[in-house]
Formats: sequence, structure tokens, C-alpha cells
Amino acid sequence: MPAPAIRTVTVTRYVTPLREGGSLPAIAEADDGFLYVLKFRGAGQGIKALIAEIIGAELARKLGLKIPEIVFANLDAAFGRTEPDEEIQDLLKASVGTNLALHYLSGTISFDPVVTKIDAVLASKIVWLDALIMNVDRTARNTNMLMWQKELWLIDHGAALYFHHSWADPAAQAQKPFVQIKDHVLLPYATQLAEINESLKTILTEAVVSAVVDAVPDDFLQWGDGVGADQLRRGYKDFINTRIKNADQFVKEANDAR
Repeated sequence: MPAPAIRTVTVTRYVTPLREGGSLPAIAEADDGFLYVLKFRGAGQGIKALIAEIIGAELARKLGLKIPEIVFANLDAAFGRTEPDEEIQDLLKASVGTNLALHYLSGTISFDPVVTKIDAVLASKIVWLDALIMNVDRTARNTNMLMWQKELWLIDHGAALYFHHSWADPAAQAQKPFVQIKDHVLLPYATQLAEINESLKTILTEAVVSAVVDAVPDDFLQWGDGVGADQLRRGYKDFINTRIKNADQFVKEANDAR
């Protein structure tokens, strides 16, 4: 199975920083004429957050959840020379090369569970996905979900797969409890977890997982301190496949927390 086809664009204009994000993402225009939310390789958790973004978003897409298009975004060194804000200038200089960007959905509003009700199946799918990838960042404080054209869209999976910040035996890490699921903003509505569990496991076959992880470019896998890109990819695949094989466990954890 081929990896998801992710386009590459070149950033032509830095529009404005999004200061509500801890990693200081920005709205930028690319050479295809579209606006994107640009996530920098030189920010915060760095390249690992971009890896988690790719894997989390593309797994969500395989499950039929709505995700803005992801592209690789090339950033030229010239951008850092004219930016007057020193913090942003340093960020741009540290991010020359390939970054990640999500298609900018104009006119969105942040998802508010008090205002917008979603059905139990959709809530359960999102909770299941976030339990799978150990996404700690879908809370009431920061839902990382948007309403656009009356549909729910997921954004920002950079805090998922946090095992890779202290890389050691991914398959063993995959079997650890994910206690943060108790804070998930949609957990109270995810009443169909047991019912959708088997079907979602069937969708995310080993071939699908392999294809999604293979979408991560070699350029993003150079932090392994002597561990090559292929071995790092194998670690991500082992982690995700082990989580899927033990999905009954994290479904029980979520139901118990709910």
C-alpha cells in the first residue's frame, strides 16, 4: 500500500503569527495561492511534533474523520532576514527547509461542546483515535477541533505519540495505560466505544499503518542518535500496531474513566 500523497509547496509570504499556539505557528501563503497554518520544525518540541502531526492526522483521515489537507512547506532562509520580531526571526531561521502546514480553513470557530452537540459514534471514534495515539491535547481547555461548514474538523496532533521524546522500546511503551484519557473533552459523549472498536481495528491494518508512517520523510527522522530512519519508522509502526492489538485495553480504560 503506497504512503499517503502529501504535496509540497513553497512558502511565499509570512502573513501573521498565531500567538495562541505554544509553538508559535503562523498563517502563511504558498506558491499555490492558498493560505496555510504553518508549523515550524524549529519550534517547541521540534521535528517530533511534526512527525506526530503527520501520523495522527493521516490515521484520522483513514478512519473517515475530517482533517485539513497537510502539505510539506519549504521555507527559504530569506524569511528570517526581514522579520522585525526577534522571537519570530529566530524561529524562522531555525526552520529553514521542510516544514509542515495545514490548509487554512477560513471562517472556522472553535468547537464548544456546550454549543454544538455531536453524535455518540463520532465522539467515540475521536476518543478511540486519541487513545490509540495517546493524544494528550484534546481537552476542554484546548479542544483542537473546529467547526467549519457545519462539520467537525480535527487539528493539531503534535502532542500525540509522546513516547518518542524518550525513545525506548516502543512496543513496551505502547502497553502502558493512557490515564490522560480522563481529560478528553468528548469522553462524556463517547458511549459507543465498545461498538466501534472492532470496525476501527479492521480499518487500521498493519499495511495501512505502515503506509501512514512511511509518509514521514527521511529528513524528519534524523534525531535518532545513531538510529537510522528505517529503524525509527519501525518503532512507530510497532508502537501503533501494538496499541491496536491491545485496543480492548484502552477502550476499557476510557469507559472506566467515563
